This record gives sequence, structure tokens and C-alpha cells, in this order.
Amino acid sequence: MAMWQDMAQAGTTSDWRSPRLAAHATGDALSAMSRVLYADHLNGLVSKGAPKNYPKVTSATPLARPTTVMIQDCGDSTHWLQYRKDTGKLADPTPGGRRAIAAEVKQQADGTWKVTRFAVEGLGSC
Repeated sequence: MAMWQDMAQAGTTSDWRSPRLAAHATGDALSAMSRVLYADHLNGLVSKGAPKNYPKVTSATPLARPTTVMIQDCGDSTHWLQYRKDTGKLADPTPGGRRAIAAEVKQQADGTWKVTRFAVEGLGSC
């Protein structure tokens, strides 16, 4: 999903205010990403690489003209890791892996589709 690519890009500098984040996320999803990036900024962490995603639509409502789509994914963060900004050393105690992700995507008033909320499970959950 494009939202995760936006997060990976913002994560290279832990830019919790990146306008790119709002391109594919809104509401709870946007707040969650901003909070994570802000915490990374405060803790001196940046990310390198990008996740791989394998999204699948699991439902669309209403059926005739969907405005909400639910997506399941088994995201792979093997090559999207956190590093200490000051030393460049790997900060992840358990580097990357596959995680189950569920997301709600809604059509916005302007016709665009954005992730409104998501949940990411622990490593090895898919």
C-alpha cells in the first residue's frame, strides 16, 4: 500500500509532520503514523529501506458502489529497519519479519481513497 511507502520515506528522517503522510492516510491512521514518527524522532531513531506489502481486499461496502474497503495484508519489514540516528547502528533488537495487517480504506469527499485505520500484529503473525 502506498501509505506504507509514505511512512518509510518519512521515517528516513523521522519527520512526523511530513505532508506526504496525509496523501494516503487520514483520521486514526494518520494520527498513529505521526505518533510513531514523533516517538522515533524523540528517541533518535530513523528507518532505512521499505516494507513489502501484499494487500488483499476482504470486503467492500456497500456492494453496489463501495465507499469502504477492508484490506488484509502480510507485510514484510525484513528490509525496513530502525537505526540510531547518531551512530547509524541497527536499533531493532529483532530485525524485521512478517506481520499481519488489517486496514480500513474509505473514499473521501474529493473521490480519493485513504486508509482511515489499521492494526499491525506482532512479528510472525502471518
